[in-house]
Amino acid sequence: MQTETFRREMPPPLAPRPLNLPEPFETTLSNGLQITFIEDKRLPLISFRLAFRSGDANDPPKLPGLSDMLSHLLTEGTDTRTSRQIAEEIERVGAALSVGSTSDFTTIAASGLAGFTDEILELVADVTLRASFPQNEIDLARDNTKQMLIQQRAQPNFLASERMAQVMFGSHPYSRLSPTEEMLDALTREDLLSFRHSTFIPNNASLIVIGEFDQDALLKRIEQLFTNWKSDAATNQKFPSPPPRSSRTIYLVDRPASAQSNLIIANEGITRTSRDYFPMLLMHTILGANASSRLFMNLREHKGYTYGAYSNLDARRLAGTFRATAEVRTAVTGDSLREFLYELNRIRDEAVSDEEINNAKSYLTGVFPIRIETQDGLIDQIVNIQMFDLPDDYLKTYRENVNNVTVEDIQRVAQQYVTPDRAAIVIVGDGTEVTEQVKTFSEEIEVYDTEGKLKS
Repeated sequence: MQTETFRREMPPPLAPRPLNLPEPFETTLSNGLQITFIEDKRLPLISFRLAFRSGDANDPPKLPGLSDMLSHLLTEGTDTRTSRQIAEEIERVGAALSVGSTSDFTTIAASGLAGFTDEILELVADVTLRASFPQNEIDLARDNTKQMLIQQRAQPNFLASERMAQVMFGSHPYSRLSPTEEMLDALTREDLLSFRHSTFIPNNASLIVIGEFDQDALLKRIEQLFTNWKSDAATNQKFPSPPPRSSRTIYLVDRPASAQSNLIIANEGITRTSRDYFPMLLMHTILGANASSRLFMNLREHKGYTYGAYSNLDARRLAGTFRATAEVRTAVTGDSLREFLYELNRIRDEAVSDEEINNAKSYLTGVFPIRIETQDGLIDQIVNIQMFDLPDDYLKTYRENVNNVTVEDIQRVAQQYVTPDRAAIVIVGDGTEVTEQVKTFSEEIEVYDTEGKLKS
């Protein structure tokens, strides 16, 4: 019988697909608002993103979480519409309207059928310029957020992320993951109005539009809606640097009777504009980005300790981290930590194979065109380019930058940024069961309760 070798051999990668990105039209209004138009007439759809270079990191120190509250309340009433009227208008035209904030920027997103472009754009302008923050909506959001805080403290993932952020970022505002109950009690309508006026300024914002539209008519309408929006000086805040790390420390959040342990092993990482971004991206892809990476294959497929083990490349505007994470059975917490450290040291000490780097490059360059195939995918990429001040040709050169990374580049960044001997190891689990398993990995162990208070 003839051997069917094709069943055992991976098919060769397909030839690279051309991106065929349309050239954007860019202009700036007299008040400083940047405009980017990208025509896409394949479908009668249109997408808007109004992005501001102000995010959670820009919250006032006494009001952590203010950006999140503002984002939540922005669509809950304006000078001309109630919360219900906004929702009914969105439903009437079959559109989507949302607001969200990250550490570094805030976005107002809207999309729908191109035939309703004028109505959608007017809603974006209304919530941006005339959000009124009705007191009843503030009270409701305050109560709901307090309940969310209680729920968060019951989630081991949140407890692990909270401790990791505080350890890695110290007094830098990236250390804050959520509002506090004290902030919620102190929050006033005047705080929200003042914060909107100081952060939602046109010369600190960019409006990106992708879809089917008449460029001249759309630009004229944007000028009509936003022409009276006054520019102002953007706040230039100075933030402290994240604290340096000189030794490996275990931070144990004691969660009695927990059936599993949540592990995070974190090192200081890079900013989004770092020259090491693409070598780090390749290293991350090989080490732990997906279900074929080293961490997953070791801890799940070979050892059976977890459903999944991954790495995380978190590169922000001002700082970043590189992390390895998993949720493991309590009984194998120490064994899992040993395997994590083995893989972290291996990516540093041994050059990755040609097969690994080639597979990683094929994956990254192959999936990239798919990620920007839709309007939402492409517009999100444009937002990141503008908010992080990435090169204008970032999309066109992405695959070239991936393919230019060498085996030596990967080992160099691994040795620089993956430093297990200086790692912050966060474990959320049953302290009684876990402590004996992990004490050999560090002489420094700090134990916290689930409220974040130091126990020993």
